Amino acid sequence: MMKQTKTIFLISKIREKANKFILADLAQHGITKLAPSHGDILAYLYQRERVTMKEISDSIHRTKPTVTVLVNKLAELGLVKKFQAAEDSRVIYVELTEQGKALQKLFEKISADLVQKVFQNMEQEEMKKLEISLQKILDNLG
Repeated sequence: MMKQTKTIFLISKIREKANKFILADLAQHGITKLAPSHGDILAYLYQRERVTMKEISDSIHRTKPTVTVLVNKLAELGLVKKFQAAEDSRVIYVELTEQGKALQKLFEKISADLVQKVFQNMEQEEMKKLEISLQKILDNLG
């Protein structure tokens, strides 16, 4: 396997294992109907009171149809609510419900646990170089 191919393989495996870690931790807390992709939306909402579907789409770099599916699932689970803007019915707002807000501490803990596990054997300088390299790869992909 060429070195570059192995790098892409490793990135893919890291994502897969990180997602498994997240799902296993959620399951330990009785949460089984969420996917890691829901976490991007919840994390964005934990920092804002009310956002539009377009703002979510732009912030998590997903298409509007994908965000619609993800948000609808979160609404079905009672974690968010959606409503039309009074000034423009084409604009849909999303905000957390009390149930969604109640998960914030758990999501922050899972995130901190994942970060600790991922970087446990690395020095600050290694982490910084890795971040720079990964950002270059992401930028190259457009």
